[in-house]
Amino acid sequence: MSIIDREQVRKVANLARLEMAVEQEEQMTAQLSSILEYFEQLSELDTSDVAPTTRAIDVSNVTRPDELQPYPDRDALLGEAPDQDGDFFKVPQILQAEE
Repeated sequence: MSIIDREQVRKVANLARLEMAVEQEEQMTAQLSSILEYFEQLSELDTSDVAPTTRAIDVSNVTRPDELQPYPDRDALLGEAPDQDGDFFKVPQILQAEE
């Protein structure tokens, strides 16, 4: 029995803007079902005494404080943009205005 069917794979592929051949849909269905079956096995474990964590080991990130510094050649930087509007980079609109 498969946990996920091809129609669900098609829906996820559509949401991710992926085009898949029939063979790829079959392969992805089998692979995703296998992954979800493994998660079902993991959900059977008693984790009530396990403290929540994001990592198995303690890791600390070495960072430096941000320091604002002006770019020495602003015109050269703006000149690298494929399109600009005055002192700004022009980029394609990705959000639609709400009506």
